[in-house]
Amino acid sequence: MSVPTEGLTLGAVSAIVEKKILTNKIRIYRPGEPVFNPDTGQYEPGPPVTVYEGPGAIFPTGGPSVVLHLAGQAYVDDTPSRYRLLTPLSAPVASREDTVAVVEAEDESAIGRTWRVIDIGETSTLSIVRTTWVDQNTQTTGA
Repeated sequence: MSVPTEGLTLGAVSAIVEKKILTNKIRIYRPGEPVFNPDTGQYEPGPPVTVYEGPGAIFPTGGPSVVLHLAGQAYVDDTPSRYRLLTPLSAPVASREDTVAVVEAEDESAIGRTWRVIDIGETSTLSIVRTTWVDQNTQTTGA
């Protein structure tokens, strides 16, 4: 197999996309191990565990999703606010039910918003960045 001598490699394209598009700082985290509270005698959620913090971007999919409902039951991941999380290929793969938060962004209204991971990151033999489907948790303006 010969090595191309012209054009961009996938690695070069990846580097350009990471620099020009993955300009926000995102955090992916999941619940920590439960902690016993002796005052209540109950286990309570432990501090969250950060899976990834670094460059990323979140994009809407172009409008509300439409999922066929069968026998009156919603599809488990039916959501009116489906988004795509883009991260570098070097980032770990998020797991279903992880939380994604925007930590830093040019658009200040994005900071602090959170999304729920609804499926693990997609993969292909022609990947430039990792795409993960997420559902927006926070939909208020804070006003």
